[in-house]
Amino acid sequence: MTCSTERVGRQSAADRTARIRTLNDQLRQTGAGGRMVMTAGVAALPAQEIGAILLAIANFDAFDQNNDPWGQHDCALLHVGDRQLFFKIDYYDRALVNLSPDASDPAVTIRVMTVMLPEEY
Repeated sequence: MTCSTERVGRQSAADRTARIRTLNDQLRQTGAGGRMVMTAGVAALPAQEIGAILLAIANFDAFDQNNDPWGQHDCALLHVGDRQLFFKIDYYDRALVNLSPDASDPAVTIRVMTVMLPEEY
């Protein structure tokens, strides 16, 4: 049995992945559906550069098998000007204490996107 035909509850694994990808894209592109945080290294940059970084992350669409093997659009390394950056989306329960029991279900998940310099990972 392949992952695309596995069933998780009533939803196939492929459907769950598509839902996670959609929710991740929503957070990354609009800031809706979760929280966006940045590390101290990014926060120390000039405001104009931070704005350019967030815009670049929102517009990022170069996901492929190398940087997105699970098809969830949950992390990537990118360049903004001469600076290399990394973003990562993690899935927590509503109390932000444990991992989410189901990243495809926004009723039980809070997404947290962290923007960081690669050396801060």
